[in-house]
Amino acid sequence: MATGTSTNWAAPTETEWLLHTAGLRGDVEAQLRVLAREEELYIGAPKAEADARPDLVTWRSYRDPSGWQCKPVLTRGMLPPWHPDWVFHGVSLKWIADFGWRDPNQLLAVNAGTPAQVFLPATPDHRAVWRRIHEETERPDGGRLIALRHGALHGPLAYGLACGAHLSVSNGVPWNEVGTAYRDYTEERTLLRDLWGITEPSGWKRQLDALLDARNSPADADFVLRVREELRAGLGEPPPAELWRETAAGHAQDIGAGHDTVKEIEELVRRVIRYEARFRADGLLPPDGRVTTTAAYDYGRAVSLARWGLSARLCTPHEAEQAIVYAGALSKSAHRSWEDFSSAYTLGRVLRFDKESYGRFYQQNVVAHRLLTENEASPWRNIPWR
Repeated sequence: MATGTSTNWAAPTETEWLLHTAGLRGDVEAQLRVLAREEELYIGAPKAEADARPDLVTWRSYRDPSGWQCKPVLTRGMLPPWHPDWVFHGVSLKWIADFGWRDPNQLLAVNAGTPAQVFLPATPDHRAVWRRIHEETERPDGGRLIALRHGALHGPLAYGLACGAHLSVSNGVPWNEVGTAYRDYTEERTLLRDLWGITEPSGWKRQLDALLDARNSPADADFVLRVREELRAGLGEPPPAELWRETAAGHAQDIGAGHDTVKEIEELVRRVIRYEARFRADGLLPPDGRVTTTAAYDYGRAVSLARWGLSARLCTPHEAEQAIVYAGALSKSAHRSWEDFSSAYTLGRVLRFDKESYGRFYQQNVVAHRLLTENEASPWRNIPWR
């Protein structure tokens, strides 16, 4: 039961466009493959209900004008505006296929009432096909540059959102959205609690302020980077590695650091040198480039934390947008270009998590950097740094 309207429709994202055009062709399998590719399809729920039973997704049916009983889901671009009392669960096509469908005559209604609508019979045989297609379909492991056609594209809000684009690309969510969901509501609340210790609006605000003040990340990285900049200013050229290491260690001793801390400072200088060499090899820095501050890492995460807080209903859209715009302004004052911002963000992240393994935390940023600096649709190609 594929339906379509006009090829002139301006779809919010590629997903809705693909569903729409496949509907015009009557190509149900193509529509299923589009749905299978999505990491999350969305089921709405009252917030009070989701909070009371975070382990349960209650999926209500409705009767459409033709009399069919339907189970509704939405794709990302079709989510409604943010509402404080209405949230969304993220589910996969396999989850939908495995759901306990009691009435074989019910339909799966995707984006009902829109040009990207799809109505699918949900008999056991049909759901077996959904499972097969879900298993066959390759889903991107992050690394997707997505934009909402109706999202912010220019101005201070878009600028701030572009400063949070590393994680948007890694998480496969639109970079320019300040809306009803980042990802699944319950997952959002769980991650904020477990990774950030955030369970209420005051905790969200406290962590956000620490990011905007560049106080969340360890101060040691910026300490050694400042020492190098001071030496560079005095010498008129980059300092030799040994001089940088000895001077940083001496400064640490001068301000009362213990023996172990001084040794850690020396090793941190060596780590930065090795990471910057790898950055140059992978194109995150030009041949003579260097990182001068890792403030970008806190500012970029402030953008994401604002979006996560909004998704978890810990703040209002106005509060989130204010924080995002401010993070963008701080980023602009601390860095010289999108490329400079990106290498600084990456260094802050890998120093904290990567331990020179050049694993997931490093590779995600390489992918994001290349997409954001090279893709013609990237905000970094369309929004001037200054």
